[in-house]
Amino acid sequence: MKRIRQVLTHYILTKWGRRWKNRAALEQWQEKRIRLHVDKVRQRSKFYRELWAGIPSKDWRSFPVIGKPEMMGNFDQLNTAGITKEQAFAEAYEAENSRNFKPMLQGVTVGLSSGTSGNRGIFLVGEEEQAAWTGTVLAKLLPGGLWKRASIAFFLRANSNLYESVKQGRLQFRYFDLLEPLPQLLTRMKEYQPDIWIAPPSMLRLLAEAQQSGDMNLHPRRIIAVAEVLDPLDRQQIEQTFRQKVHQAYQCTEGFLGATCSHGTLHLNEDIVHIEKEMLDEKSRRFVPIVTDFSRSVQPIVRYRLNDILTEAAEPCPCGSLFTAIEQIEGRCDDILYLPHAADSTHVTVFPDFVTRAVLTASADIEHYRVIQHSLTELEISYRTRSGTDQGTEQQITAELMRLFARLSCNTPHLTFTAYSFVPGTVKLRRVERGWKP
Repeated sequence: MKRIRQVLTHYILTKWGRRWKNRAALEQWQEKRIRLHVDKVRQRSKFYRELWAGIPSKDWRSFPVIGKPEMMGNFDQLNTAGITKEQAFAEAYEAENSRNFKPMLQGVTVGLSSGTSGNRGIFLVGEEEQAAWTGTVLAKLLPGGLWKRASIAFFLRANSNLYESVKQGRLQFRYFDLLEPLPQLLTRMKEYQPDIWIAPPSMLRLLAEAQQSGDMNLHPRRIIAVAEVLDPLDRQQIEQTFRQKVHQAYQCTEGFLGATCSHGTLHLNEDIVHIEKEMLDEKSRRFVPIVTDFSRSVQPIVRYRLNDILTEAAEPCPCGSLFTAIEQIEGRCDDILYLPHAADSTHVTVFPDFVTRAVLTASADIEHYRVIQHSLTELEISYRTRSGTDQGTEQQITAELMRLFARLSCNTPHLTFTAYSFVPGTVKLRRVERGWKP
């Protein structure tokens, strides 16, 4: 009963309880919450206490920025549950291998990140934090409210007590393991007939293709993309198939960072996190988020630099929310391509979105694509068309990429075309990927 009350409290607070007159009032409220949170973290976390030595809480914006290397390198002293990295990894890997994600460690949910950037991380969530997360997620993503019956299908590489916690009252929840064969997943979906689908875009595309081919005939009430970048091509295909908007949940190891409103606009969850913008390009409004999550204390996230590229919306969202509107999550900083400048030895920055737009402009017949940069002078392109034939697509992609590189004043790399192949599972789909380090 206590847990249910906690979930309901956070659901009500998120849905109806917190209101601010304007953006300034929101920021003032955030400031108070962060200072109180920082005081508590300083007392309970040896790592942060030493990192912030001599810096008062009111000057928290002067705290050193950390990232995954610092987080994992100081894991034992950073978390406040007394859990060692060795214990956490052992628990997480046992769950991964057994596919049993129920056990907890000292009352704490332990999860393993997917490791897109090459090194896997651990996340810890306490019971109270789990209840808060559940209430917040349900308030932001659940259509029709908490008291309307709904059945949720959740696709991901690994399950967690955190995700299972959304099973409340009239809500049904079933986990669909991405490692299961697709025919088996489709059979389970047809038997379950869920209202709400939560899955990576690559899996949503497979479900859309199954719907188009007649292998499945389901009509979800809401579709929510998670875990991967929602590519414009995938969004278009999924929305056309199911005749509805694809919503997004911006959730990662570092917290529940954003969710879409009724208009389909992604907003940062600034009622539980503070996001500083480390600008990559002022003109295009691209930035890297530096996260301070003032709702988590077991594994505190304070001035944590993510590797994501976000583009802030140019105009306020019609929904009227005070929370920052995001035009798109473009990818990761690891996926920014670098090419040699045509006139000197410098490197030209090529954002993933530039490449995506060039490929999609080349041909409306393109159904799937991937672009991988293997070195400063090598680019591999794979694609699949709806018609199943080339019909000059390779030449059209080449022409569009050459136009892009000319506009950016960089040398055109050697282009290699290969057959498209990707199966959702342990690896996230990255439509544009840099496979080397400059």
